[in-house]
Amino acid sequence: MSAAQKVQQHPMYIQAQGQASYYHAQLDKELAKYPILVQLEQRTQVPKTYTVIGGAALLVLLHLINPLAAFISNLVGWGLPAYLSFKAIETPSPQDDIQWLTYWVVFGFFNFLESFALRIVLYYLPWYFAFKTVFILWLQLPAFKGARTIYLSLLKPVLLNGRASVVATSTTDAANAALHE
Repeated sequence: MSAAQKVQQHPMYIQAQGQASYYHAQLDKELAKYPILVQLEQRTQVPKTYTVIGGAALLVLLHLINPLAAFISNLVGWGLPAYLSFKAIETPSPQDDIQWLTYWVVFGFFNFLESFALRIVLYYLPWYFAFKTVFILWLQLPAFKGARTIYLSLLKPVLLNGRASVVATSTTDAANAALHE
């Protein structure tokens, strides 16, 4: 019996192989919900799970090449959401519209903040773009509802408070103008 056969018959190897098969089947089942991946699988004869895992590995590799990290991070933040926003516009359901409008508001706010502090953040956090990409994925994926969480806990209170102060200021200005007439 060769060393490779001994390893393949080891209980831990068999258990790991079973777990990998289970997760592969779960991922395949989840990815079957996306028609574009099913079509890609039919055209290329490459399982959609391998395509997605390979794409994720490529993104990780490109993040390791530092000059490409910003571009890849922004592409992840724009590419899929732009496509899914287009699809949401074409559907009659308002739920997907709400998700992608919320995503774009949060993503835009995040990019606005980033424009002020990018040099400082890059100095203190060398893997910033990798963290940013994970954060953007958390915002995007409907399972996590990250954009909704950030919007409801951070942006909405700030925007409502700002709107209340604008309304109060305009009401006070109108009252003062009425007093002076």
